[in-house]
Amino acid sequence: MRRLPPLTAIEAFVQVARLGSIKAAAEELALSSPALSRRVQALERFIGKPLFERRHQALRLNDDGDRLLGMIAPALDAMTDAVETMTSGGELLRLRLGVLPLYATQQLLPRLPELKRRHPEFHLDVDTAGYGLARLGDGLDAAIVIARDIDPGFYSRRLDRNRVHVIGSRALLDGPDPVTRPEQLTRLTALVHRDMPETFTAWRAAAGFPDLEPLAIDHFDSGNLMLEAAAQGLGVAFMLESHFEAARDERLVQLFDLTVESHYSYWFVCRPRALAQRPVKIFHDWLIEALGADRA
Repeated sequence: MRRLPPLTAIEAFVQVARLGSIKAAAEELALSSPALSRRVQALERFIGKPLFERRHQALRLNDDGDRLLGMIAPALDAMTDAVETMTSGGELLRLRLGVLPLYATQQLLPRLPELKRRHPEFHLDVDTAGYGLARLGDGLDAAIVIARDIDPGFYSRRLDRNRVHVIGSRALLDGPDPVTRPEQLTRLTALVHRDMPETFTAWRAAAGFPDLEPLAIDHFDSGNLMLEAAAQGLGVAFMLESHFEAARDERLVQLFDLTVESHYSYWFVCRPRALAQRPVKIFHDWLIEALGADRA
């Protein structure tokens, strides 16, 4: 049998590669940073070549490290899953997920039957109370949030890249003075989500109207209610393209033929240590695969 490096060295390498930080990987494995560094260095000595580019406090995989990660990480994950399967018996797997109601309605729930078919033992507790990042590890195992970026102390995975749409009632295009020009927003109320407070100001700047002021700006903490308010003619909603397309509401239209990239994205987020828990990993891997398949 061919000699292999210590499994602890492989585990240390994979964690550092995934988290991009000795400190974060050390916390994940309950080691000191020097101890973790020694394990990574032991693997590099075994292989006979460096696996990272070391820049001050940051580590970045080099080409050899990236190639090695692609070959051994799936095997390490499979070993972890096998051990957890043998030790978990027939117990249910439960994930406590924080998610915004609109994302749950439009993107998550329509896909969940496929996850259930693959993993009948998997169960999901859905929490839409908000403040998902602050509650990770204290009531939530993972969260799907909308944000510009995520604190590097968390594990995060961007789920989309989007554009801002101005969404209004179809009635705004009817009558003698249809709303066809951004300047006409001065007599309309802008509807903005509290989790995306800069959406309107970023849109007007990117669209070339930096001084444009609406009649008023009303804030919502529910995307579903924003869409309904727009459909009822209470204002125009500054939301994501995916929100408009998934709504499939004949009462709503996109106003203006403008393409403005959004500063906000949906992210899957958890504490780094949580990714080692089987329910979190199952949901994470399935979600990334499902969204990737749809985009493809």
